[in-house]
Amino acid sequence: MEPPVRLASTGTITHGVAVGEVLGASTLAGARLLAGGRGLGRIVQRLNVMEVPDILAWVKPNELLLTTGYPLRNTPQSLDRLVSDLDERGLAALGIKLGRYLDRLPEEMVEQADRLGFPLIQLPEDVGFDDILNQVLTDILNRQAAALARAEEAHRALVQVVLAGGGLGEVTEEVAGLLGAAVAVLDGAGQVLAAAGPAEQVAGLRASGARDRGEHLFVPVVAGGHHHGRIVACAPPRPGENDIGILERAATVAALVITRQEAVNAVESKYRADFLRDVLTGRAGSAERVAARARAFGWDLRRPVTVLVAELDPDGDERVAQDRLVTCWTSAMRRHDGHGAVAGFSHEVVAVVDAAVDTTRLARDAVAAFAECLPATFSTGASRTAAGIEVLPEAYGQAVKAARVGRQLHGPGAVAHFDQLGVYRLLSLVSDTEELHAFVRETLGPLASDTDADNGDLRRTLQVLLETNLNVAETARRLHFHYNTLRYRIGKLERMLGDFTEDAHLRLNLTLALHVLRMRGI
Repeated sequence: MEPPVRLASTGTITHGVAVGEVLGASTLAGARLLAGGRGLGRIVQRLNVMEVPDILAWVKPNELLLTTGYPLRNTPQSLDRLVSDLDERGLAALGIKLGRYLDRLPEEMVEQADRLGFPLIQLPEDVGFDDILNQVLTDILNRQAAALARAEEAHRALVQVVLAGGGLGEVTEEVAGLLGAAVAVLDGAGQVLAAAGPAEQVAGLRASGARDRGEHLFVPVVAGGHHHGRIVACAPPRPGENDIGILERAATVAALVITRQEAVNAVESKYRADFLRDVLTGRAGSAERVAARARAFGWDLRRPVTVLVAELDPDGDERVAQDRLVTCWTSAMRRHDGHGAVAGFSHEVVAVVDAAVDTTRLARDAVAAFAECLPATFSTGASRTAAGIEVLPEAYGQAVKAARVGRQLHGPGAVAHFDQLGVYRLLSLVSDTEELHAFVRETLGPLASDTDADNGDLRRTLQVLLETNLNVAETARRLHFHYNTLRYRIGKLERMLGDFTEDAHLRLNLTLALHVLRMRGI
């Protein structure tokens, strides 16, 4: 038999008494179940008396409808249809007095009630409707009061847990004790944040994760319009009327605990980020001081490390994406290096990991987690191995350049290592960017700018010519030009740039200038 609880469409819990329990009331001691035995678990929340033939317009779900049969005395042939109509409207049962206006119920009505599991109850002749109403309604109100009292007791206990500084572990332990079943708090990805209760049931909750299953009760954990996950419990062996109500209160308390922890984490994250920023810019003090303070954060910066920079690609909601980027990299770091440093800056995430860690795999793990939540992308750059705290600022600069050059060369979502940038690595080491731009202007002349709409096409032609080692036929094929059209373009380029088809040094300068132009803005 199901517990006498009905979850309304609004998500609020309502209480009542099962039809089977109603039949146990003293005023119904002489009542007899005529049909619909499968429906004894239906919930009675209110009672109504049928005084008019058109009662269907006045009934409500979960009602026990009482009648003497007087409104139906002239139309007994419609009684089987009445059962279907009452069942469709969600009524709990129909109680009828026989012998005064109706001697018996039609066989069709009884068969229909059995098919639908809709209880038909023959009421005792000597019991008044007011007695039935009083006793059943009193039972319902007492049940409601007891449920509310239990829920209030649970609420006070849970609030006390929070006031005492307890976390999700203490919340789940309290709820598990109240329900007598395993309880767990899951994050948005279905990962278990805390769990308590019988070990076997806890293992089942961990295995099922975020999947809804019939033997589990779920309530969302929501605060400030943000979905933090869910609180889930195994259905207790002897379910109470307000188990969902207790879970709802627990979800509210869990949301409070989570938001409190998030506030603490935000402050701690700011301190970590400020410290790591000082380390990477060389403003954190001596190596001994940095190492000691890093140990307080659980970081080991004395070992050989690699610096990684994950920078959001353009065209995304930067505020939302940045928060998620920090979360994904922090989670990935826990799996790959428990003593690595990770912090979020204004538009990037910086990680300092053991040099032995596979940085490509680490970045892919972060990318996979990030892609599940947002349609944004980020590019990642990795530095050379840094052998000491003193060289971390240099390694950070290498990682930044690798991320940005990688994006320029391979597009959004690139993962690049500083040592794999080739000539771009050498060009990025030139600190005087104005000197680089001057070299581009001197070498490419008018092609260095886009003031003329044809300059972009001419630069593309020049680039492919240089890539194919001046193979005119291959260049024409790649650019889909006619041979004569390409010969014309080569003549135009030589008039603008010089005789590069004969001058190897000029070709080298042009190649470098085009590389620098691709790196513009870095």
